Amino acid sequence: MAWLEVPVLILLALVTLSNAEVFTALVDLENVIYTESNMLEAIKMYVKGEEAKLNLIKQKVDKLDQMNREAVSDPEHYLGHPVNGYLLVKRFLWEWTEIENMVRLDKPKTEYLVNITQYREFMPDGNDLSGAAAALLRLQDTYRLDTSSIASGKIQGTWTTPQLSAHECFELGRVAYNANDHYHTILWMKESLNRYDAEETKNADFSKATILDYLAWAVYQSGHMKEAQKYTNDLLAIDPEHERAMNNKAFFDYHLAKEEGRMRGDDGDIDEEETDEEQGESKQPKKEPKDAVKDESTDDFVPERPSDQLAERTAYEALCRGDEDTVAKLNNPRKLKCSYQHYGKPQLFLCPAKEEVVFVRPYLIMYREVLSDLEMSIVKGIAAPRLNRATIQNSVTGKLEYADYRISKSAWLKPGEHGVIQKIRNRVSAYTNLDMETAEDLQVVNYGIGGHYEPHFDFARKEEVNAFKDLGTGNRIATALFYMSDVEAGGATVFPMVGARVIPAKGSAAFWFNLHPNGDGNYDTRHAACPVLAGSKWVSNIWIHEQGQEFRRQCDINRNKY
Repeated sequence: MAWLEVPVLILLALVTLSNAEVFTALVDLENVIYTESNMLEAIKMYVKGEEAKLNLIKQKVDKLDQMNREAVSDPEHYLGHPVNGYLLVKRFLWEWTEIENMVRLDKPKTEYLVNITQYREFMPDGNDLSGAAAALLRLQDTYRLDTSSIASGKIQGTWTTPQLSAHECFELGRVAYNANDHYHTILWMKESLNRYDAEETKNADFSKATILDYLAWAVYQSGHMKEAQKYTNDLLAIDPEHERAMNNKAFFDYHLAKEEGRMRGDDGDIDEEETDEEQGESKQPKKEPKDAVKDESTDDFVPERPSDQLAERTAYEALCRGDEDTVAKLNNPRKLKCSYQHYGKPQLFLCPAKEEVVFVRPYLIMYREVLSDLEMSIVKGIAAPRLNRATIQNSVTGKLEYADYRISKSAWLKPGEHGVIQKIRNRVSAYTNLDMETAEDLQVVNYGIGGHYEPHFDFARKEEVNAFKDLGTGNRIATALFYMSDVEAGGATVFPMVGARVIPAKGSAAFWFNLHPNGDGNYDTRHAACPVLAGSKWVSNIWIHEQGQEFRRQCDINRNKY
């Protein structure tokens, strides 16, 4: 019987992933789906190969079993025939050797491992898991998502997904724990605990005691010793010999009894000679924060999100959600208008720009239907194979580097690479009346899981003396930002300094000047890309520089002149 061959699967429609980090761009995660499909085909072929091998072994075993039963029934009579003696010896030198080789060599396994090795470079790694988990936590905070709703696969504004198991919630909590993020550790360990109790089939990889161990410590670290004591007692009820829990219980009992004694105005029967140093801690137990949620039941304990964040971040997240009290309302909304404009450009007479003023200070314009579906498809197609983790420019050194506050991948396309790219640049010049000779290349960006870019300036501030030094074309005078996809939820462009909010619309472009007419940076243009809650976000942009604009946007001492 011929062996069932496992063919080497060819990677189709798979773009080489740059520097791993597949979580930073959805287009790379799409490729991971194709990788998984190919891996499934490989494992299916392996299963078929193993089944065929086992069937062949079974046939040989059945035949050997039949001959052995005949021999065992009357060995003397069986061996009395010379042919039977020959066949017995032959079976050990042939049939049994063949079976041993089949088991030892395991050809289907070898071929499967050879096939699966070719996918290693396309597989997500531990950094991707941490990045994806951090993205979920970021989305949870920004959009105020309930932990239970996320775990149930029901997030408002998105479609329903499979529920997370207790173990998957535990792993999310452990990612937060390893990052010293006690707030999210508590949220996800509590969710894991609830789901563990509800699940009929328990995961053998972890236990309820393990969840309680992480939970108790995170609760204590967040300043809630009494609740930590209760979780520790729950742990000891399951595992009375848990050494760390016994030590923690002694520590909690001591400090809580001491604190209770102070509240009663006496020593609370605590031995004065037993010092805090003997307990291995400082004299003062950790104080609970003023905003701690007090409750006798640990089931109702809800941690408070740390409040040590900047006011700008609060405004940024509120704008991302679209909170009414944060989005600016103009005193004179009549200044917001839509119009067809040709700007005196002959090429725009028959196909004028569809201009919409969406904000006044800073002056934000949305150009509708700037790019066609074909143009966007071409740009994405050229950029996709070249996407690399997006960088930021260090304000001190001027060098490009990675940052956690920018999660996306980007590629740079030069004008000469395709006629469409040059057409886009010509269109920007016609709409804005700016010279594109010193403009940067077209940057194409695809955002990953919870992809975002926190508040930043496009222009270089005066203290950033090394910014754009290598270009020698001055500061970034203006930004043209193209939206090349609709986003189901999230992904808005917001300006937290002024309360402006722009919703992505496929084929449209936002435009603003980063510098005042006198050359000073316009700090009101500080903006951010909100995390993508659902869908895939593709954008592209062109940063236009000062040099060459001297007669197109003339300087003026009035910084507020448009």
